[in-house]
Amino acid sequence: MIAALFPGQGSQEIGMGKALYEGSRAAREALDRAEATLPGLLRLMWEGPEEELKLTANQQPALLAVGYAAFEAYREAGGPPPDFAAGHSLGEWTAHVAAGTLSLEDGLRLVRKRGEYMQEAVPVGAGAMAAVLKVSAQTIQELTAGIAGVEVANYNSPEQTVISGTAKGVAQAAEVLKGHKARVIPLPVSAPFHSSLMRPARDRLHADLFQVEVHSPRFPVYSNVLAQPETRPALIRELLLEQITHAVRWVEILQHLKQKGVKTYLEFGSGKVLTGLVGRTLDGVEARSLTNPREIAEHLAVVR
Repeated sequence: MIAALFPGQGSQEIGMGKALYEGSRAAREALDRAEATLPGLLRLMWEGPEEELKLTANQQPALLAVGYAAFEAYREAGGPPPDFAAGHSLGEWTAHVAAGTLSLEDGLRLVRKRGEYMQEAVPVGAGAMAAVLKVSAQTIQELTAGIAGVEVANYNSPEQTVISGTAKGVAQAAEVLKGHKARVIPLPVSAPFHSSLMRPARDRLHADLFQVEVHSPRFPVYSNVLAQPETRPALIRELLLEQITHAVRWVEILQHLKQKGVKTYLEFGSGKVLTGLVGRTLDGVEARSLTNPREIAEHLAVVR
């Protein structure tokens, strides 16, 4: 069984998607549609400047566009359809576009607004995020339970958990965690994503999301909020909104996929972050990153 995985913020890089554009007709058509929807997107992806590409409102549509283009190139090359799909944070939106739940155009416009709303929800410098290594998620929850303004944002792997919240709360949590031998790495993000501080962004996106058509996906897509696959359009809408203020339960999603019998995990788009997380979370499975036509061809040659 196969799971298609789509990355979130942090996987972007200058030049992303260019090899797909040049080497796959299906990917080129997808990226041309993205450019028509958000003019200037391809130039930013391929030429930068990097600081502009890193902006949340630009990163999100860029990653969605390249993830969908990679998936379309895979389909064009005869890749078998996935049994399930999952995306990390923003990647959940890409998964739904790949599954046909949302059109590419609607998906791009919505994640552009999602990025803008998330950036505007909290004043710059008021929020923070940090990755915590070398201690379990349960230990992190226990040690930070009495600290105001800090929440778990991402359960990335058994040895990597991300906390989010007010700058003061995250700083206090970091000191406590360091005192218990944890390694704490501040993240270069512009807002405290996946925390209750993002509620204004969720509320603003509600009206936008309910103006577009949402269809039943062609294959089940996992919800970050539930760590379970969901196919009902009405519930998908609600879960995509709730995702903004809730933690990404990535470890549970991967474990559930393995329990379902998934042996092959294919990451579509830019970078290899999710491929690495699969390797650090699951044993006895194959994970590959498919970012260009060559990698797609090499994978399918082995499969065949």
